[in-house]
Amino acid sequence: MPKKRLEGIVVSDKMQKTIVVKVERLKKHPLYKKYYKVHKKFKAHDEKEIAKLGDRVIIEECRPISKEKRWRLVKVIKKDDSSSN
Repeated sequence: MPKKRLEGIVVSDKMQKTIVVKVERLKKHPLYKKYYKVHKKFKAHDEKEIAKLGDRVIIEECRPISKEKRWRLVKVIKKDDSSSN
């Protein structure tokens, strides 16, 4: 069975070997049929600490690494240009 993969934006890289990724998705209201955005934050393991704040990344489900970490970084899709001052 393939592991789940999600795409999101790094909102924190302050921890060692850990990033926080915000994943947004569209949800449809059951009565009004309007789509609205919902988001969830996931802690992901970043062994080589390559992802930085604002980067778009892909994370994959894995075994529990710590109390809250159950995802790992697969790859960085797009580097954030605004963070390089």
